[in-house]
Amino acid sequence: MAFKLVIISGAQTGVERAAMEWTLKHQIPHGGWCPARLEEAPNPEFKLKEAETDDVFEVLDSNIRDSDATVVFTAEAKPKLKTTGQKAVTLAKKQKKPVLHVHRGILGVSEKIVAFIDKHYPRRVHITGSTEEDEPGVAYWALDELEKMKGIMERRPD
Repeated sequence: MAFKLVIISGAQTGVERAAMEWTLKHQIPHGGWCPARLEEAPNPEFKLKEAETDDVFEVLDSNIRDSDATVVFTAEAKPKLKTTGQKAVTLAKKQKKPVLHVHRGILGVSEKIVAFIDKHYPRRVHITGSTEEDEPGVAYWALDELEKMKGIMERRPD
């Protein structure tokens, strides 16, 4: 089965930035919103729209709105309050959108993401999670799980 998802994400450091770099590496369609002013400018190759606000949580809400489902990566099961990962789960539930929160304590994360996609059949998947500042190393772990997920999906028959 070919990988047929569009990935939606922002451009914060951490999981979102890693997800966008991953889409470029594999030439996966992508898009999303980013805050008006970022401390570190995103890669100009990212197909992002600049929001009128620099409020990260408002931008997060827009990316959830424009997606069919959200996958949230955090290092810990219960990330610090008011982090992007924690807020994404709350906002997705508020919008009544399917949301999957994965963390390093879960076995078979990539398989769980594939099962989530199979269950909800989204076309546009929002990928977000913790920043590197909040949970160092989370981006590399998320990248590894995205690679595994892609491999699983591509090995399946059409």
